[in-house]
Formats: sequence, structure tokens, C-alpha cells
Amino acid sequence: MAKLYFQDLKNLKKLNPDKETINFLLAYSKALKVITSGNMKFEVLQN
Repeated sequence: MAKLYFQDLKNLKKLNPDKETINFLLAYSKALKVITSGNMKFEVLQN
């Protein structure tokens, strides 16, 4: 089973995301806030 995973890793192509994709992910991560209240977590997207 482990050999199958290693064969797949050798055949992976290098990923080159667009500049737009990177900017979107950075903006999303900056706007995301996680609030913990007791044992619950709330994810709030601040835009």
C-alpha cells in the first residue's frame, strides 16, 4: 500500500497558482476570525 502513495508522489506536477488565487486566499485569511465561546467555535468572515 505504501508503494502506491510514493509512486503517486513522484508523478506530481508542480502547482503554479494564479496571482488572483493567491490574493483571494490571503484576503480570505485576513478577514476570517475564529471566536471561541466556552467549548464552541464560531467562524466569522469580516468584510
